[in-house]
Amino acid sequence: MKKMIPNTITLMNLFSGCIGVVYAFTSDLRMVSIMIFISLLLDYLDGMAARMLDVKSDIGKELDSLADLVSFGLLPALIAFRLLKGGDYPNLAYVAFLITLLSAYRLAKFNLDTRQSVNFIGLPTPANAIFWSSFPLIIYGTADTMVAGYMSEIMSDSICILIAIPVFSYLLIAEIPLFSLKFQNFLWKGNEARLIFLAITLILFIPFSFYSLPFIILLYLLISIIKNQFFAQYEV
Repeated sequence: MKKMIPNTITLMNLFSGCIGVVYAFTSDLRMVSIMIFISLLLDYLDGMAARMLDVKSDIGKELDSLADLVSFGLLPALIAFRLLKGGDYPNLAYVAFLITLLSAYRLAKFNLDTRQSVNFIGLPTPANAIFWSSFPLIIYGTADTMVAGYMSEIMSDSICILIAIPVFSYLLIAEIPLFSLKFQNFLWKGNEARLIFLAITLILFIPFSFYSLPFIILLYLLISIIKNQFFAQYEV
């Protein structure tokens, strides 16, 4: 019976993704972003439940990938699709589904790639989903500041979206080692990148909330690249 607990949470992740698809069809993109974050929480909880109950299974691994494809592969693409449909180049909106295609490839690759048991190679689909979920929150945000206005203008620009789609889609499958947030211990040594990233994330997120999300994802990439450059023994 306890084997069903993680799988049930995974199915809730998938259900959240399905609800997000419904909101995408009603053009409520902020709710699509919220459903992505609910799926992120459930994705974390199903893994934690599997470890606590010691009930990891092959079917759970495959089910997790299927749920992630909807929640972190399809929903981000639908956000980009709807933004492009309402922009200057609506006929190019279907380019957005490159996100879904390469998310599917990345998830399949992850399941078979033994190098990614501790850290990642390529941008994880949840991180990519966080990046795209920030678009509706910022574009339709209510903050009345010059910076918020500039960010909203940039992120609603069709050219910027069309550039971001292939760049971040490529990062999903790129052979770039990226650290994970899985802690083997809580010592400084060996966890430098994780601790620095978490500290800066808190510093950014507390005052700026979701306006900091795209910068946090870029920070994640930057710290990983710096770590790769200066630590020759970086393990993936």
